[in-house]
Amino acid sequence: MTAGPLVNIHLDTSFLIRALGARSAESGVLRGWLTSGHTVVISALAWGEFLCGPLEDRVQELARRIVRTQVPLGTDEAAAAARLFNDTGRRRGSFRDCIVAATAMLAGAALATSDRRDFQRFVAAGLELTK
Repeated sequence: MTAGPLVNIHLDTSFLIRALGARSAESGVLRGWLTSGHTVVISALAWGEFLCGPLEDRVQELARRIVRTQVPLGTDEAAAAARLFNDTGRRRGSFRDCIVAATAMLAGAALATSDRRDFQRFVAAGLELTK
């Protein structure tokens, strides 16, 4: 039996921030994914939010080594995010979460977040949250 394809994992800002803490649960999970050969990426929107900091240069460099791909926001992601926004109650201030969720969904990827309740409403639309 051959192994299936490795899961592509999109990180939310909250997960990345916590994963950079040496003793966090997220840090251990991220290390496991990386040593297992999983592809770990982040949406350009979540990456920009992460860069807002404050953060030290060494932390930013570590994040760049861990997450080498920042997925741009294109018209497909924007349209999917708008659908999520409209289909989940048009909650004020939630469009950012809609973009992050839509980016992961269009990639067929699981979303790693430390704020699961913010993204739970997208599961019915097809978002997979990591365990």
